[in-house]
Amino acid sequence: MTIGASELSSEDSLRLNVLMMANPVQAVRIDEGAMTLYALTENGEAKIQLHPNCRADQYIVRVKEFLGGHALGSPGGYPVYLQRWTRMGQTSDKNLEALLLLGEPEAVVALAHAPGLTDELARRAWWCQPTMEIARWMLEKEDVIQGQMGKVLADFLIEHLPFEESPDARMHTIRLILYGKLADEATTAKLWRQAKGVPYYFIGFLEFMPESLPSDQPARADFDEAKKLLGPLIEAGNAYAERFLSLLSANGQTWLKTVSEVLTRPSTSLVVYALLDAVSRYFHAMGYPIQTEALEDLFAQAGAMSRGEIEAPPDLQALLAAAPQYRQGIEAMLALSSLTGKTADPWLLRNTAVGALMRRKIEPLASPINMAVQILRAPVNG
Repeated sequence: MTIGASELSSEDSLRLNVLMMANPVQAVRIDEGAMTLYALTENGEAKIQLHPNCRADQYIVRVKEFLGGHALGSPGGYPVYLQRWTRMGQTSDKNLEALLLLGEPEAVVALAHAPGLTDELARRAWWCQPTMEIARWMLEKEDVIQGQMGKVLADFLIEHLPFEESPDARMHTIRLILYGKLADEATTAKLWRQAKGVPYYFIGFLEFMPESLPSDQPARADFDEAKKLLGPLIEAGNAYAERFLSLLSANGQTWLKTVSEVLTRPSTSLVVYALLDAVSRYFHAMGYPIQTEALEDLFAQAGAMSRGEIEAPPDLQALLAAAPQYRQGIEAMLALSSLTGKTADPWLLRNTAVGALMRRKIEPLASPINMAVQILRAPVNG
Protein backbone atom coordinates (compact mmCIF):
# COMPACT_ATOMS: atom_id res chain seq x y z
CA MET A 1 0.00 0.00 0.00
CA THR A 2 1.32 3.47 -0.85
CA ILE A 3 2.08 5.62 2.16
CA GLY A 4 0.74 9.12 1.69
CA ALA A 5 1.65 12.52 3.05
CA SER A 6 -1.21 12.16 5.52
CA GLU A 7 1.00 9.75 7.48
CA LEU A 8 3.53 12.47 8.20
CA SER A 9 3.26 14.05 11.62
CA SER A 10 0.64 16.79 11.58
CA GLU A 11 3.24 19.49 12.29
CA ASP A 12 5.52 18.37 9.41
CA SER A 13 2.61 17.95 7.00
CA LEU A 14 1.47 21.51 7.66
CA ARG A 15 4.93 23.08 7.45
CA LEU A 16 5.92 21.16 4.30
CA ASN A 17 2.70 22.09 2.53
CA VAL A 18 3.10 25.74 3.48
CA LEU A 19 6.72 25.67 2.28
CA MET A 20 5.87 24.12 -1.07
CA MET A 21 2.85 26.28 -1.75
CA ALA A 22 3.97 29.64 -0.40
CA ASN A 23 7.58 29.82 -1.62
CA PRO A 24 9.12 29.20 -5.05
CA VAL A 25 11.29 26.31 -3.87
CA GLN A 26 14.35 25.73 -6.11
CA ALA A 27 15.92 22.71 -4.41
CA VAL A 28 15.58 20.44 -1.40
CA ARG A 29 18.08 18.41 0.58
CA ILE A 30 17.60 16.26 3.65
CA ASP A 31 20.07 15.73 6.49
CA GLU A 32 18.87 12.31 7.55
CA GLY A 33 21.16 12.17 10.58
CA ALA A 34 19.83 15.44 11.96
CA MET A 35 16.29 14.79 10.66
CA THR A 36 16.27 18.21 9.03
CA LEU A 37 14.94 19.30 5.65
CA TYR A 38 16.54 22.28 3.94
CA ALA A 39 14.98 24.19 1.05
CA LEU A 40 16.61 26.67 -1.29
CA THR A 41 14.16 29.41 -2.26
CA GLU A 42 14.34 32.68 -4.10
CA ASN A 43 14.41 34.38 -0.70
CA GLY A 44 17.24 32.27 0.74
CA GLU A 45 17.45 29.02 2.65
CA ALA A 46 14.61 27.59 4.73
CA LYS A 47 14.87 24.81 7.32
CA ILE A 48 12.30 22.43 8.74
CA GLN A 49 13.09 20.21 11.69
CA LEU A 50 11.31 16.91 11.11
CA HIS A 51 9.25 15.19 13.82
CA PRO A 52 9.07 11.45 13.05
CA ASN A 53 6.03 9.52 14.18
CA CYS A 54 7.66 6.19 13.31
CA ARG A 55 11.14 4.76 12.82
CA ALA A 56 13.50 7.43 11.39
CA ASP A 57 14.34 5.59 8.15
CA GLN A 58 10.67 4.89 7.47
CA TYR A 59 9.82 8.51 8.10
CA ILE A 60 12.42 9.73 5.62
CA VAL A 61 10.74 7.52 3.01
CA ARG A 62 7.41 9.20 3.81
CA VAL A 63 8.94 12.65 3.47
CA LYS A 64 10.44 11.75 0.09
CA GLU A 65 7.11 10.36 -1.06
CA PHE A 66 5.49 13.66 -0.16
CA LEU A 67 8.17 15.54 -2.10
CA GLY A 68 7.81 13.20 -5.10
CA GLY A 69 4.08 13.71 -5.16
CA HIS A 70 4.48 17.47 -5.09
CA ALA A 71 7.29 17.71 -7.67
CA LEU A 72 6.48 14.93 -10.13
CA GLY A 73 2.96 13.86 -9.32
CA SER A 74 4.56 10.56 -8.33
CA PRO A 75 3.45 9.43 -4.89
CA GLY A 76 6.03 6.65 -5.02
CA GLY A 77 8.88 9.13 -4.69
CA TYR A 78 11.93 9.05 -6.99
CA PRO A 79 10.96 7.19 -10.23
CA VAL A 80 12.64 3.81 -10.59
CA TYR A 81 13.43 4.32 -14.27
CA LEU A 82 15.52 7.37 -13.37
CA GLN A 83 17.55 5.29 -10.95
CA ARG A 84 18.36 2.96 -13.85
CA TRP A 85 19.22 5.70 -16.32
CA THR A 86 20.87 8.29 -14.08
CA ARG A 87 24.51 7.44 -14.66
CA MET A 88 24.00 6.73 -18.37
CA GLY A 89 23.16 10.36 -19.11
CA GLN A 90 19.77 9.31 -20.44
CA THR A 91 17.66 11.48 -18.18
CA SER A 92 15.16 13.51 -20.20
CA ASP A 93 15.70 17.26 -20.18
CA LYS A 94 12.01 17.66 -19.45
CA ASN A 95 11.23 18.65 -15.86
CA LEU A 96 14.89 18.73 -14.80
CA GLU A 97 14.04 21.36 -12.19
CA ALA A 98 11.72 18.88 -10.49
CA LEU A 99 14.58 16.49 -9.80
CA LEU A 100 16.02 18.95 -7.30
CA LEU A 101 12.80 19.02 -5.28
CA LEU A 102 12.91 15.33 -4.31
CA GLY A 103 15.49 15.44 -1.52
CA GLU A 104 17.08 12.45 -3.24
CA PRO A 105 20.88 12.36 -3.85
CA GLU A 106 20.47 10.07 -6.86
CA ALA A 107 18.17 12.62 -8.47
CA VAL A 108 20.94 15.22 -8.16
CA VAL A 109 23.29 12.76 -9.88
CA ALA A 110 20.70 12.38 -12.65
CA LEU A 111 20.60 16.13 -13.11
CA ALA A 112 24.41 16.41 -13.15
CA HIS A 113 24.51 13.88 -16.01
CA ALA A 114 21.63 15.41 -17.97
CA PRO A 115 22.66 16.89 -21.38
CA GLY A 116 20.27 19.81 -20.77
CA LEU A 117 21.93 20.95 -17.54
CA THR A 118 22.10 24.75 -17.36
CA ASP A 119 24.30 27.03 -15.30
CA GLU A 120 21.38 27.95 -13.05
CA LEU A 121 20.42 24.33 -12.43
CA ALA A 122 24.07 23.59 -11.72
CA ARG A 123 24.01 26.28 -9.03
CA ARG A 124 21.01 24.64 -7.38
CA ALA A 125 22.45 21.14 -7.69
CA TRP A 126 25.71 22.34 -6.12
CA TRP A 127 23.76 23.64 -3.13
CA CYS A 128 22.21 20.18 -2.79
CA GLN A 129 25.30 18.06 -3.19
CA PRO A 130 28.76 19.71 -3.36
CA THR A 131 31.00 16.72 -4.11
CA MET A 132 33.94 16.20 -6.46
CA GLU A 133 31.97 13.72 -8.57
CA ILE A 134 29.07 16.13 -9.04
CA ALA A 135 31.50 18.95 -9.90
CA ARG A 136 33.24 16.85 -12.57
CA TRP A 137 30.00 15.66 -14.14
CA MET A 138 28.62 19.19 -14.32
CA LEU A 139 31.86 20.59 -15.78
CA GLU A 140 31.40 18.25 -18.74
CA LYS A 141 28.58 20.58 -19.90
CA GLU A 142 29.56 23.57 -22.02
CA ASP A 143 26.82 25.77 -20.53
CA VAL A 144 28.27 25.23 -17.06
CA ILE A 145 31.85 25.83 -18.17
CA GLN A 146 30.85 29.14 -19.76
CA GLY A 147 28.59 30.16 -16.88
CA GLN A 148 29.18 31.49 -13.39
CA MET A 149 29.41 28.00 -11.91
CA GLY A 150 32.37 26.96 -14.06
CA LYS A 151 34.95 28.84 -11.97
CA VAL A 152 33.22 27.88 -8.71
CA LEU A 153 33.39 24.18 -9.51
CA ALA A 154 36.94 24.39 -10.86
CA ASP A 155 38.19 26.17 -7.73
CA PHE A 156 36.57 23.50 -5.56
CA LEU A 157 38.14 20.69 -7.58
CA ILE A 158 41.60 22.26 -7.45
CA GLU A 159 41.35 22.80 -3.69
CA HIS A 160 40.26 19.22 -3.06
CA LEU A 161 42.49 17.56 -5.66
CA PRO A 162 44.98 16.23 -3.06
CA PHE A 163 42.15 14.31 -1.38
CA GLU A 164 41.07 12.49 -4.56
CA GLU A 165 42.33 8.90 -4.38
CA SER A 166 41.68 7.76 -7.96
CA PRO A 167 44.45 8.61 -10.46
CA ASP A 168 41.95 8.49 -13.32
CA ALA A 169 39.61 10.90 -11.52
CA ARG A 170 42.49 13.28 -10.79
CA MET A 171 43.60 13.15 -14.41
CA HIS A 172 40.06 13.87 -15.58
CA THR A 173 39.82 16.80 -13.16
CA ILE A 174 42.90 18.47 -14.65
CA ARG A 175 41.60 17.84 -18.17
CA LEU A 176 38.26 19.49 -17.41
CA ILE A 177 39.89 22.53 -15.81
CA LEU A 178 42.33 23.08 -18.66
CA TYR A 179 39.73 22.38 -21.35
CA GLY A 180 37.44 25.03 -19.89
CA LYS A 181 40.32 27.50 -19.31
CA LEU A 182 39.07 27.76 -15.74
CA ALA A 183 42.43 28.20 -14.00
CA ASP A 184 44.33 31.49 -13.90
CA GLU A 185 47.96 31.74 -14.96
CA ALA A 186 49.36 31.17 -11.47
CA THR A 187 47.18 28.11 -10.85
CA THR A 188 48.03 26.68 -14.27
CA ALA A 189 51.73 27.08 -13.51
CA LYS A 190 51.23 25.38 -10.14
CA LEU A 191 49.47 22.42 -11.76
CA TRP A 192 52.34 22.12 -14.25
CA ARG A 193 54.86 22.02 -11.40
CA GLN A 194 52.81 19.39 -9.59
CA ALA A 195 52.71 17.30 -12.77
CA LYS A 196 56.45 16.76 -12.53
CA GLY A 197 55.73 14.47 -9.59
CA VAL A 198 52.36 13.21 -10.87
CA PRO A 199 52.93 12.72 -14.64
CA TYR A 200 49.31 11.96 -15.54
CA TYR A 201 48.52 15.61 -14.73
CA PHE A 202 50.41 16.38 -17.94
CA ILE A 203 47.65 14.75 -20.04
CA GLY A 204 45.43 17.82 -19.79
CA PHE A 205 48.29 20.07 -20.90
CA LEU A 206 49.08 17.82 -23.88
CA GLU A 207 45.43 17.78 -24.91
CA PHE A 208 44.40 21.39 -24.44
CA MET A 209 47.62 23.47 -24.34
CA PRO A 210 49.91 21.62 -26.79
CA GLU A 211 51.04 24.81 -28.53
CA SER A 212 51.50 26.90 -25.37
CA LEU A 213 53.03 24.64 -22.74
CA PRO A 214 54.81 26.24 -19.77
CA SER A 215 58.12 25.61 -21.55
CA ASP A 216 60.95 24.15 -19.52
CA GLN A 217 63.11 23.04 -22.46
CA PRO A 218 65.21 25.10 -24.89
CA ALA A 219 64.79 24.80 -28.63
CA ARG A 220 66.81 22.02 -30.24
CA ALA A 221 70.36 23.14 -31.01
CA ASP A 222 69.74 23.00 -34.77
CA PHE A 223 66.40 24.83 -34.66
CA ASP A 224 67.68 28.03 -36.29
CA GLU A 225 69.37 26.09 -39.09
CA ALA A 226 66.20 24.07 -39.71
CA LYS A 227 64.11 27.24 -39.67
CA LYS A 228 66.17 28.75 -42.49
CA LEU A 229 66.02 25.53 -44.49
CA LEU A 230 62.30 24.90 -44.06
CA GLY A 231 61.14 28.53 -44.18
CA PRO A 232 60.13 28.51 -47.87
CA LEU A 233 58.10 25.31 -47.44
CA ILE A 234 56.33 26.68 -44.39
CA GLU A 235 55.54 29.94 -46.18
CA ALA A 236 54.01 27.84 -48.96
CA GLY A 237 51.70 26.16 -46.40
CA ASN A 238 53.49 22.81 -46.08
CA ALA A 239 51.90 21.28 -42.94
CA TYR A 240 54.60 18.59 -42.61
CA ALA A 241 57.42 21.13 -42.59
CA GLU A 242 55.53 23.36 -40.17
CA ARG A 243 54.88 20.53 -37.70
CA PHE A 244 58.42 19.19 -37.94
CA LEU A 245 59.91 22.62 -37.23
CA SER A 246 57.50 23.12 -34.32
CA LEU A 247 58.86 19.91 -32.76
CA LEU A 248 62.35 21.45 -32.77
CA SER A 249 61.16 24.64 -31.04
CA ALA A 250 61.25 25.16 -27.27
CA ASN A 251 57.55 24.32 -27.02
CA GLY A 252 57.96 21.25 -29.23
CA GLN A 253 60.90 19.97 -27.21
CA THR A 254 58.89 20.48 -24.03
CA TRP A 255 55.98 18.61 -25.64
CA LEU A 256 58.25 15.68 -26.54
CA LYS A 257 59.81 15.56 -23.06
CA THR A 258 56.34 15.62 -21.50
CA VAL A 259 55.12 12.74 -23.69
CA SER A 260 58.15 10.73 -22.65
CA GLU A 261 57.63 11.46 -18.95
CA VAL A 262 53.99 10.32 -19.05
CA LEU A 263 54.82 7.19 -21.03
CA THR A 264 57.65 6.28 -18.66
CA ARG A 265 55.42 6.38 -15.57
CA PRO A 266 51.74 5.80 -16.44
CA SER A 267 49.65 4.68 -13.47
CA THR A 268 46.62 3.18 -15.24
CA SER A 269 45.53 2.02 -18.67
CA LEU A 270 43.32 5.10 -19.07
CA VAL A 271 46.42 7.29 -18.78
CA VAL A 272 48.07 5.38 -21.65
CA TYR A 273 44.98 5.59 -23.85
CA ALA A 274 44.55 9.32 -23.15
CA LEU A 275 48.23 9.99 -23.88
CA LEU A 276 48.20 8.26 -27.27
CA ASP A 277 45.01 10.04 -28.30
CA ALA A 278 46.55 13.37 -27.28
CA VAL A 279 49.63 12.59 -29.39
CA SER A 280 47.39 11.78 -32.35
CA ARG A 281 45.53 15.09 -32.09
CA TYR A 282 48.81 17.01 -32.01
CA PHE A 283 49.47 15.91 -35.59
CA HIS A 284 45.95 16.52 -36.88
CA ALA A 285 47.03 19.26 -39.32
CA MET A 286 49.25 16.76 -41.19
CA GLY A 287 46.25 14.70 -42.21
CA TYR A 288 47.54 11.29 -41.00
CA PRO A 289 49.38 9.92 -44.07
CA ILE A 290 49.72 6.50 -42.40
CA GLN A 291 46.37 4.88 -41.73
CA THR A 292 47.24 1.78 -39.73
CA GLU A 293 47.03 1.87 -35.92
CA ALA A 294 49.03 -1.33 -35.31
CA LEU A 295 52.37 -0.46 -33.70
CA GLU A 296 54.69 -2.63 -35.79
CA ASP A 297 52.93 -1.75 -39.05
CA LEU A 298 52.90 1.99 -38.46
CA PHE A 299 56.62 2.09 -37.69
CA ALA A 300 57.33 -0.03 -40.79
CA GLN A 301 55.21 2.22 -43.00
CA ALA A 302 56.79 5.36 -41.54
CA GLY A 303 60.21 4.02 -42.49
CA ALA A 304 59.13 2.94 -45.96
CA MET A 305 57.42 6.27 -46.64
CA SER A 306 60.43 8.30 -45.50
CA ARG A 307 62.72 6.23 -47.75
CA GLY A 308 60.44 6.64 -50.77
CA GLU A 309 59.54 2.93 -50.90
CA ILE A 310 55.83 3.73 -50.73
CA GLU A 311 54.17 6.83 -52.10
CA ALA A 312 54.02 9.82 -49.78
CA PRO A 313 51.75 12.89 -50.02
CA PRO A 314 53.28 15.65 -52.20
CA ASP A 315 54.01 17.99 -49.28
CA LEU A 316 55.78 15.20 -47.41
CA GLN A 317 57.83 14.41 -50.51
CA ALA A 318 58.79 18.08 -50.72
CA LEU A 319 59.92 18.08 -47.09
CA LEU A 320 62.03 14.95 -47.54
CA ALA A 321 63.61 16.35 -50.70
CA ALA A 322 64.43 19.71 -49.08
CA ALA A 323 65.82 18.26 -45.85
CA PRO A 324 67.32 14.80 -46.41
CA GLN A 325 69.52 15.21 -43.33
CA TYR A 326 66.35 15.18 -41.20
CA ARG A 327 64.95 12.00 -42.72
CA GLN A 328 65.26 9.99 -39.48
CA GLY A 329 63.45 12.68 -37.50
CA ILE A 330 60.73 12.95 -40.15
CA GLU A 331 60.29 9.18 -39.97
CA ALA A 332 59.93 9.42 -36.18
CA MET A 333 57.35 12.20 -36.60
CA LEU A 334 55.35 10.07 -39.05
CA ALA A 335 55.34 7.15 -36.62
CA LEU A 336 54.15 9.30 -33.70
CA SER A 337 51.45 10.86 -35.87
CA SER A 338 49.94 7.42 -36.51
CA LEU A 339 49.44 6.51 -32.84
CA THR A 340 45.95 6.36 -31.36
CA GLY A 341 44.45 4.84 -28.25
CA LYS A 342 43.71 1.70 -30.28
CA THR A 343 47.44 1.17 -30.75
CA ALA A 344 47.59 0.16 -27.08
CA ASP A 345 44.76 -2.39 -27.29
CA PRO A 346 46.98 -5.49 -27.71
CA TRP A 347 48.63 -4.70 -24.36
CA LEU A 348 45.78 -3.13 -22.41
CA LEU A 349 42.43 -4.39 -23.70
CA ARG A 350 42.35 -7.38 -21.34
CA ASN A 351 44.92 -6.11 -18.87
CA THR A 352 43.67 -5.10 -15.43
CA ALA A 353 47.14 -4.42 -14.04
CA VAL A 354 48.08 -0.95 -12.77
CA GLY A 355 51.27 0.76 -11.67
CA ALA A 356 54.62 -0.98 -12.02
CA LEU A 357 53.10 -4.26 -13.22
CA MET A 358 51.25 -2.53 -16.05
CA ARG A 359 54.38 -0.60 -17.02
CA ARG A 360 56.29 -3.86 -17.40
CA LYS A 361 53.55 -5.29 -19.59
CA ILE A 362 53.48 -2.28 -21.94
CA GLU A 363 57.26 -2.05 -22.36
CA PRO A 364 57.04 -3.39 -25.97
CA LEU A 365 54.64 -0.50 -26.68
CA ALA A 366 56.45 2.23 -24.76
CA SER A 367 59.99 1.45 -25.91
CA PRO A 368 59.67 2.21 -29.67
CA ILE A 369 57.53 5.27 -28.97
CA ASN A 370 60.12 6.63 -26.57
CA MET A 371 62.83 5.89 -29.14
CA ALA A 372 60.99 8.03 -31.71
CA VAL A 373 60.65 10.82 -29.14
CA GLN A 374 64.37 10.74 -28.35
CA ILE A 375 65.28 10.89 -32.06
CA LEU A 376 63.29 14.11 -32.31
CA ARG A 377 65.06 15.54 -29.27
CA ALA A 378 68.57 14.87 -30.60
CA PRO A 379 70.14 17.50 -32.93
CA VAL A 380 71.43 16.41 -36.32
CA ASN A 381 75.23 16.72 -36.45
CA GLY A 382 76.84 18.68 -39.25
